[in-house]
Amino acid sequence: MRVIAGLARGHKLTAPAGRETRPTGGRVKEALFSMIQPYLPNSRTLDLFAGSGALGVEALSRGAQCCDFVEQNRAAAEFVRENLRKTRLGGGEVFVGAAREFLEGCQKQYDVVFLDPPYHKGLCELSLELLEQRRLLATGAVVVCETSEDETPSAALRKIKESKYGAVKITLFTAD
Repeated sequence: MRVIAGLARGHKLTAPAGRETRPTGGRVKEALFSMIQPYLPNSRTLDLFAGSGALGVEALSRGAQCCDFVEQNRAAAEFVRENLRKTRLGGGEVFVGAAREFLEGCQKQYDVVFLDPPYHKGLCELSLELLEQRRLLATGAVVVCETSEDETPSAALRKIKESKYGAVKITLFTAD
């Protein structure tokens, strides 16, 4: 797993072994970032359910101003920190804890949000609802939901794109 483009292009990222984290595959990541590239420069970004932090690191490499990484698993959060150190990208802050608790206590607004939770647990919908209720999305923000191909995330936000890549579905929402 490598950073695809930007300042840290080519840097190898590490991820926890096992099935607890599910790094986004290279083909999916490349397609995803080609869809959201216009939103990234100087953006305030949130990588919820961060795992290894690959999505947030890619965003920072491509010009995001800052990225908050939220990961419940302490060991995985250490991989995020290590990936930030290895790439020497500034603007990353790692929070260890549950996504719901982070969102309920958050006072920031984001321009780009990555949601890549465990599949089939309703966590995309719950996160989308909290992002809206707590007004954590800046005007024009984009939210990226990565789910299993058989899941259909829904939100009051406007859906702007949905694409399938094998067993993975990417759905983009915007906060108009």
